[in-house]
Amino acid sequence: MAKGERRVLLVLGDYVEDYEAMVPFQALQAYGVSVDAVCPGKKAGDICRTAIHQLFPAHQTYSESRGHNFALNATFDDIEFNKYDGLIIPGGRAPEYLALDASVLELVRKFSDSGKPIASICHGQLVLAAAGSVKGRKCTAFPAVRPVLVAAGAYWVEPETMLACVVDGNIITGATYEGHPEFIRLFVKALGGNITGSDRRILFLCGDFMEDYEVIVPFQSLQALGCHVDAVCPKKKAGEICATAVHDFEGDQTYSEKPGHNFTLTADFEALDVSSYDALVIPGGRAPEYLALDEKVIALVKQIVEARKPIASICHGQQILAAAGVLQVLGRVGSIINFLRGLIY
Repeated sequence: MAKGERRVLLVLGDYVEDYEAMVPFQALQAYGVSVDAVCPGKKAGDICRTAIHQLFPAHQTYSESRGHNFALNATFDDIEFNKYDGLIIPGGRAPEYLALDASVLELVRKFSDSGKPIASICHGQLVLAAAGSVKGRKCTAFPAVRPVLVAAGAYWVEPETMLACVVDGNIITGATYEGHPEFIRLFVKALGGNITGSDRRILFLCGDFMEDYEVIVPFQSLQALGCHVDAVCPKKKAGEICATAVHDFEGDQTYSEKPGHNFTLTADFEALDVSSYDALVIPGGRAPEYLALDEKVIALVKQIVEARKPIASICHGQQILAAAGVLQVLGRVGSIINFLRGLIY
């Protein structure tokens, strides 16, 4: 998709789900789509506090903790509907009060009536229901939203897994952020984009307390492109988790840290065939501090460098590159954004 060809609107509110705000925001920009993030009553440069929602087997519903501070890049009161090609409504707790805001509902109805794509995920469908935009439409959502959607006249589609997505006309709905890759793919398709990249294999080098955004945004963005993406951590196996960290600059002399989401690994570190991957991604956070001391990690990085394959390392991830002694030979390595743009038309 060419730069600037499409512009979409992302409607946020305080305690929007952390992943459901940032992943589509940055993924779509990486694909060349302009994204304006707005919130009623707030201006460009203001922040929305986000929430981290997670399901645990021992609990009857999801937990909630504080996420990042999300900086808005546009002003809600300045919205000109005709400038936008699509709308995204993330979930979290924000939709509970956004669904009571007349200006938000009017905006949603404009998109609905115009036939422009609307992508709504998790609890975001509360806003669609309040706007009357789901009557007679097939929809899915986080299961707890089902009674509201049914009452609004929607045809409820029970999500078989939390990755589920449903398309009915211009309405795209997803169950949770676990389904972001398909959710984003469907939205890009609705905008007229064509995604390629399924022949690429990407490896993520993870560790406990890596930065939350720095792993999930590129991970799900690359999956949305159709890439095969594996995430590994020394001494851990597929299906195990790495705890992530939320880092923000909040007025102190250094960044704050809060617990992030639990990130599920997809492959075993000890069983890796590094030669089968086309590129390596190294997130930042605190994980690189100890990963840089692991001889197997250093050997893996050196193998990727010697094979002249791309490495995308961000923030504190460069500590691993420094420990591997490869920074002086990395002039040829492209950024992750350029890598993404090379895969989408």
